[in-house]
Amino acid sequence: MANLKDDQQVRHLANLELLARQVVEGFITGLHQSPFHGFSVEFAEHRLHNTGESVKNIDWKLFARTDKLFVKQYEEETNLRCYLLLDTSSSMNFPQKGISKLQFSIYAIASLMYLFKKQRDAFGLGIFAKQLETLSAARSTATHLFYLFAQLEKAFNEPQDAVTTNISGVLHQVAEQIHQRSLVILFSDMVENGLDEQKQSDLFAAIQHLKYNKHEVIIFNVNDRKKEVEFEYDNRPHLFVDIETGEQLRVQPNQIRDSYLEKMRQYRHQLELRCAQYHIDLVDANIHEGYYELLKAYLIKRNRMI
Repeated sequence: MANLKDDQQVRHLANLELLARQVVEGFITGLHQSPFHGFSVEFAEHRLHNTGESVKNIDWKLFARTDKLFVKQYEEETNLRCYLLLDTSSSMNFPQKGISKLQFSIYAIASLMYLFKKQRDAFGLGIFAKQLETLSAARSTATHLFYLFAQLEKAFNEPQDAVTTNISGVLHQVAEQIHQRSLVILFSDMVENGLDEQKQSDLFAAIQHLKYNKHEVIIFNVNDRKKEVEFEYDNRPHLFVDIETGEQLRVQPNQIRDSYLEKMRQYRHQLELRCAQYHIDLVDANIHEGYYELLKAYLIKRNRMI
Protein backbone atom coordinates (compact mmCIF):
# COMPACT_ATOMS: atom_id res chain seq x y z
CA MET A 1 0.00 0.00 0.00
CA ALA A 2 2.84 2.38 0.86
CA ASN A 3 4.39 1.79 -2.56
CA LEU A 4 1.07 2.49 -4.29
CA LYS A 5 0.73 5.77 -2.38
CA ASP A 6 4.28 6.73 -3.30
CA ASP A 7 3.60 5.93 -6.96
CA GLN A 8 0.47 8.11 -6.90
CA GLN A 9 2.42 10.99 -5.37
CA VAL A 10 5.09 10.72 -8.07
CA ARG A 11 2.38 10.81 -10.75
CA HIS A 12 0.80 13.89 -9.16
CA LEU A 13 4.17 15.65 -8.99
CA ALA A 14 4.85 14.69 -12.60
CA ASN A 15 1.50 16.24 -13.57
CA LEU A 16 2.37 19.46 -11.73
CA GLU A 17 5.73 19.57 -13.49
CA LEU A 18 4.06 18.86 -16.86
CA LEU A 19 1.57 21.69 -16.38
CA ALA A 20 4.32 24.11 -15.34
CA ARG A 21 6.45 23.15 -18.34
CA GLN A 22 3.53 23.56 -20.76
CA VAL A 23 2.66 26.98 -19.33
CA VAL A 24 6.24 28.26 -19.47
CA GLU A 25 7.06 26.87 -22.90
CA GLY A 26 3.82 28.27 -24.32
CA PHE A 27 4.64 31.62 -22.74
CA ILE A 28 8.16 31.65 -24.20
CA THR A 29 6.81 30.75 -27.64
CA GLY A 30 4.40 33.64 -27.33
CA LEU A 31 7.27 36.02 -26.56
CA HIS A 32 9.09 34.87 -29.68
CA GLN A 33 6.01 35.44 -31.81
CA SER A 34 4.93 38.79 -30.37
CA PRO A 35 6.33 42.34 -30.49
CA PHE A 36 6.90 42.17 -26.73
CA HIS A 37 10.66 42.60 -26.70
CA GLY A 38 13.31 43.22 -24.07
CA PHE A 39 13.66 39.80 -22.50
CA SER A 40 16.36 37.23 -23.04
CA VAL A 41 14.69 33.90 -23.77
CA GLU A 42 17.98 31.98 -23.96
CA PHE A 43 17.17 31.01 -20.39
CA ALA A 44 19.03 27.74 -20.14
CA GLU A 45 22.45 28.74 -21.41
CA HIS A 46 22.97 32.49 -21.68
CA ARG A 47 22.69 35.89 -20.04
CA LEU A 48 23.59 39.37 -21.29
CA HIS A 49 27.24 40.39 -20.94
CA ASN A 50 27.89 43.15 -18.39
CA THR A 51 30.22 46.03 -19.22
CA GLY A 52 33.69 45.48 -17.74
CA GLU A 53 33.17 41.72 -17.35
CA SER A 54 35.66 39.19 -18.74
CA VAL A 55 35.04 38.29 -22.38
CA LYS A 56 36.29 34.70 -22.07
CA ASN A 57 32.79 33.18 -21.82
CA ILE A 58 31.10 35.25 -24.57
CA ASP A 59 29.23 33.15 -27.12
CA TRP A 60 30.59 34.64 -30.34
CA LYS A 61 28.39 32.49 -32.56
CA LEU A 62 25.30 33.88 -30.84
CA PHE A 63 26.78 37.38 -31.18
CA ALA A 64 27.05 36.82 -34.95
CA ARG A 65 23.34 35.96 -35.11
CA THR A 66 21.96 38.56 -32.72
CA ASP A 67 24.56 41.37 -32.66
CA LYS A 68 24.35 41.20 -28.85
CA LEU A 69 26.92 39.97 -26.35
CA PHE A 70 25.73 36.94 -24.39
CA VAL A 71 27.75 35.06 -21.80
CA LYS A 72 27.55 31.28 -21.52
CA GLN A 73 26.00 30.55 -18.17
CA TYR A 74 26.82 27.57 -16.02
CA GLU A 75 24.73 25.45 -13.66
CA GLU A 76 26.08 26.98 -10.45
CA GLU A 77 25.50 30.58 -11.57
CA THR A 78 22.46 32.38 -10.15
CA ASN A 79 21.07 35.68 -11.36
CA LEU A 80 18.37 36.49 -8.85
CA ARG A 81 17.00 35.21 -5.55
CA CYS A 82 13.19 34.85 -5.35
CA TYR A 83 10.85 33.82 -2.55
CA LEU A 84 7.26 32.82 -3.29
CA LEU A 85 4.78 33.16 -0.42
CA LEU A 86 1.54 31.17 -0.59
CA ASP A 87 -1.50 32.13 1.49
CA THR A 88 -3.32 28.91 2.45
CA SER A 89 -6.01 30.45 4.66
CA SER A 90 -9.54 29.16 4.16
CA SER A 91 -10.73 32.09 2.04
CA MET A 92 -8.33 30.84 -0.65
CA ASN A 93 -10.54 27.75 -1.06
CA PHE A 94 -13.16 29.85 -2.89
CA PRO A 95 -14.83 29.00 -5.20
CA GLN A 96 -15.53 25.45 -4.15
CA LYS A 97 -16.56 24.41 -7.67
CA GLY A 98 -13.97 24.48 -10.42
CA ILE A 99 -10.48 25.81 -9.75
CA SER A 100 -10.10 27.62 -6.43
CA LYS A 101 -7.87 30.60 -5.64
CA LEU A 102 -5.55 28.24 -3.78
CA GLN A 103 -5.29 25.80 -6.68
CA PHE A 104 -4.74 28.64 -9.16
CA SER A 105 -1.98 30.05 -6.96
CA ILE A 106 -0.28 26.66 -6.68
CA TYR A 107 -0.28 26.19 -10.46
CA ALA A 108 1.02 29.75 -10.94
CA ILE A 109 3.81 29.24 -8.38
CA ALA A 110 4.80 25.93 -10.01
CA SER A 111 5.02 27.69 -13.38
CA LEU A 112 7.12 30.51 -11.94
CA MET A 113 9.46 28.01 -10.30
CA TYR A 114 9.91 26.23 -13.60
CA LEU A 115 10.75 29.58 -15.22
CA PHE A 116 13.17 30.41 -12.37
CA LYS A 117 14.93 27.08 -12.92
CA LYS A 118 15.34 27.76 -16.64
CA GLN A 119 16.86 31.17 -15.86
CA ARG A 120 19.19 29.89 -13.13
CA ASP A 121 17.37 32.07 -10.60
CA ALA A 122 17.37 30.73 -7.03
CA PHE A 123 13.89 30.26 -5.57
CA GLY A 124 12.37 29.46 -2.20
CA LEU A 125 8.84 28.79 -1.00
CA GLY A 126 6.98 30.07 2.05
CA ILE A 127 3.59 28.66 3.07
CA PHE A 128 1.46 30.51 5.62
CA ALA A 129 -1.96 31.21 7.08
CA LYS A 130 -2.06 32.44 10.68
CA GLN A 131 1.71 32.09 10.80
CA LEU A 132 4.63 31.17 8.59
CA GLU A 133 4.46 27.39 8.49
CA THR A 134 7.55 26.86 6.34
CA LEU A 135 10.14 28.93 4.48
CA SER A 136 12.64 27.01 2.40
CA ALA A 137 16.11 28.10 1.40
CA ALA A 138 16.49 29.59 -2.09
CA ARG A 139 18.24 27.27 -4.53
CA SER A 140 18.18 26.67 -8.28
CA THR A 141 18.68 22.89 -8.57
CA ALA A 142 16.33 20.33 -10.08
CA THR A 143 16.24 18.45 -6.76
CA HIS A 144 15.10 21.62 -4.99
CA LEU A 145 12.42 22.21 -7.63
CA PHE A 146 11.01 18.71 -7.14
CA TYR A 147 11.09 19.12 -3.36
CA LEU A 148 9.08 22.35 -3.56
CA PHE A 149 6.64 20.76 -6.00
CA ALA A 150 6.03 18.17 -3.25
CA GLN A 151 5.27 20.99 -0.78
CA LEU A 152 2.83 22.53 -3.25
CA GLU A 153 1.21 19.15 -3.83
CA LYS A 154 0.66 18.79 -0.09
CA ALA A 155 -0.96 22.24 0.12
CA PHE A 156 -3.15 21.34 -2.87
CA ASN A 157 -4.35 18.09 -1.29
CA GLU A 158 -4.84 19.45 2.25
CA PRO A 159 -6.82 22.73 2.04
CA GLN A 160 -7.43 24.22 5.48
CA ASP A 161 -10.87 24.71 7.03
CA ALA A 162 -11.84 27.68 9.23
CA VAL A 163 -8.32 29.16 9.23
CA THR A 164 -7.74 32.91 9.07
CA THR A 165 -4.61 34.66 7.83
CA ASN A 166 -2.06 37.06 9.26
CA ILE A 167 -0.24 38.53 6.27
CA SER A 168 1.45 41.38 8.12
CA GLY A 169 2.87 39.13 10.83
CA VAL A 170 4.14 36.65 8.26
CA LEU A 171 5.85 39.35 6.18
CA HIS A 172 7.68 40.59 9.28
CA GLN A 173 8.87 37.01 9.87
CA VAL A 174 10.03 36.71 6.27
CA ALA A 175 11.87 40.06 6.45
CA GLU A 176 13.76 38.78 9.50
CA GLN A 177 14.69 35.45 7.90
CA ILE A 178 15.82 36.57 4.42
CA HIS A 179 19.30 38.06 4.68
CA GLN A 180 20.18 38.66 1.02
CA ARG A 181 18.47 41.06 -1.37
CA SER A 182 15.62 39.15 -2.97
CA LEU A 183 12.40 39.40 -4.90
CA VAL A 184 9.45 38.49 -2.64
CA ILE A 185 6.30 37.40 -4.48
CA LEU A 186 3.08 37.15 -2.46
CA PHE A 187 0.07 35.11 -3.62
CA SER A 188 -2.99 36.05 -1.56
CA ASP A 189 -6.56 37.22 -1.96
CA MET A 190 -5.74 39.96 0.61
CA VAL A 191 -9.09 39.30 2.30
CA GLU A 192 -7.67 39.85 5.79
CA ASN A 193 -7.21 43.56 5.21
CA GLY A 194 -10.45 44.70 3.54
CA LEU A 195 -11.37 48.25 4.53
CA ASP A 196 -9.92 47.99 8.03
CA GLU A 197 -7.49 50.92 8.14
CA GLN A 198 -5.46 49.47 11.02
CA LYS A 199 -4.95 46.16 9.22
CA GLN A 200 -3.95 47.98 6.05
CA SER A 201 -1.46 50.05 8.04
CA ASP A 202 -0.07 46.86 9.60
CA LEU A 203 0.27 45.28 6.16
CA PHE A 204 2.19 48.17 4.68
CA ALA A 205 4.39 48.48 7.76
CA ALA A 206 5.38 44.84 7.15
CA ILE A 207 6.03 45.53 3.48
CA GLN A 208 8.13 48.55 4.48
CA HIS A 209 10.16 46.14 6.62
CA LEU A 210 10.91 44.13 3.47
CA LYS A 211 11.69 47.27 1.47
CA TYR A 212 13.97 48.58 4.23
CA ASN A 213 15.96 45.37 3.90
CA LYS A 214 16.35 46.11 0.14
CA HIS A 215 13.90 43.47 -1.07
CA GLU A 216 11.55 44.02 -4.00
CA VAL A 217 7.90 42.96 -3.70
CA ILE A 218 5.19 41.75 -6.08
CA ILE A 219 1.67 41.13 -4.78
CA PHE A 220 -0.52 38.87 -6.90
CA ASN A 221 -4.01 39.72 -5.64
CA VAL A 222 -5.77 36.45 -6.44
CA ASN A 223 -9.53 36.69 -7.05
CA ASP A 224 -12.58 35.33 -8.83
CA ARG A 225 -13.41 38.61 -10.55
CA LYS A 226 -17.00 37.83 -11.54
CA LYS A 227 -18.04 36.61 -8.09
CA GLU A 228 -15.85 38.62 -5.72
CA VAL A 229 -15.20 41.88 -7.56
CA GLU A 230 -18.23 42.28 -9.86
CA PHE A 231 -20.66 40.37 -7.59
CA GLU A 232 -22.38 38.56 -10.45
CA TYR A 233 -25.09 36.49 -8.74
CA ASP A 234 -28.63 35.75 -9.87
CA ASN A 235 -31.25 37.75 -8.01
CA ARG A 236 -32.64 34.92 -5.93
CA PRO A 237 -32.03 34.04 -2.30
CA HIS A 238 -28.42 33.00 -1.70
CA LEU A 239 -26.78 31.68 1.43
CA PHE A 240 -23.33 33.29 1.75
CA VAL A 241 -20.92 31.52 4.11
CA ASP A 242 -17.68 33.03 5.41
CA ILE A 243 -15.23 30.21 4.73
CA GLU A 244 -12.88 31.35 7.49
CA THR A 245 -15.37 31.96 10.32
CA GLY A 246 -18.42 29.93 9.28
CA GLU A 247 -20.67 32.99 9.63
CA GLN A 248 -23.75 32.76 7.38
CA LEU A 249 -25.93 35.36 5.68
CA ARG A 250 -29.00 34.67 3.54
CA VAL A 251 -29.78 37.56 1.22
CA GLN A 252 -31.08 38.65 -2.19
CA PRO A 253 -27.99 39.88 -4.13
CA ASN A 254 -29.83 42.93 -5.50
CA GLN A 255 -30.40 44.17 -1.94
CA ILE A 256 -26.70 44.54 -1.21
CA ARG A 257 -25.08 44.75 -4.67
CA ASP A 258 -24.60 48.53 -4.80
CA SER A 259 -23.12 48.80 -1.32
CA TYR A 260 -20.92 45.76 -1.87
CA LEU A 261 -19.57 47.09 -5.17
CA GLU A 262 -18.82 50.49 -3.63
CA LYS A 263 -16.93 48.97 -0.70
CA MET A 264 -15.01 46.69 -3.04
CA ARG A 265 -14.13 49.66 -5.26
CA GLN A 266 -12.87 51.61 -2.25
CA TYR A 267 -10.85 48.66 -0.97
CA ARG A 268 -9.14 47.99 -4.32
CA HIS A 269 -8.49 51.69 -4.89
CA GLN A 270 -6.82 52.07 -1.49
CA LEU A 271 -4.74 48.96 -2.08
CA GLU A 272 -3.57 50.31 -5.46
CA LEU A 273 -2.71 53.72 -3.96
CA ARG A 274 -0.70 52.27 -1.10
CA CYS A 275 1.18 49.89 -3.38
CA ALA A 276 2.04 52.74 -5.74
CA GLN A 277 3.19 54.83 -2.75
CA TYR A 278 5.62 52.12 -1.65
CA HIS A 279 6.71 51.12 -5.19
CA ILE A 280 5.17 47.67 -4.94
CA ASP A 281 3.98 45.86 -8.04
CA LEU A 282 0.32 44.95 -7.53
CA VAL A 283 -1.03 42.50 -10.11
CA ASP A 284 -4.71 41.62 -10.37
CA ALA A 285 -4.72 37.82 -10.72
CA ASN A 286 -8.13 36.65 -11.93
CA ILE A 287 -8.25 32.87 -11.59
CA HIS A 288 -10.11 32.56 -14.90
CA GLU A 289 -7.52 34.38 -17.03
CA GLY A 290 -4.54 32.01 -16.99
CA TYR A 291 -0.91 32.47 -16.05
CA TYR A 292 0.87 34.39 -18.83
CA GLU A 293 0.27 37.86 -17.36
CA LEU A 294 1.76 36.68 -14.08
CA LEU A 295 4.89 35.40 -15.79
CA LYS A 296 5.17 38.65 -17.74
CA ALA A 297 4.85 40.71 -14.54
CA TYR A 298 7.70 38.72 -13.01
CA LEU A 299 9.94 39.22 -16.06
CA ILE A 300 9.29 42.96 -16.06
CA LYS A 301 10.26 43.20 -12.39
CA ARG A 302 13.28 40.95 -12.96
CA ASN A 303 14.60 43.12 -15.77
CA ARG A 304 14.39 46.16 -13.51
CA MET A 305 16.39 44.43 -10.79
CA ILE A 306 19.24 42.99 -12.86
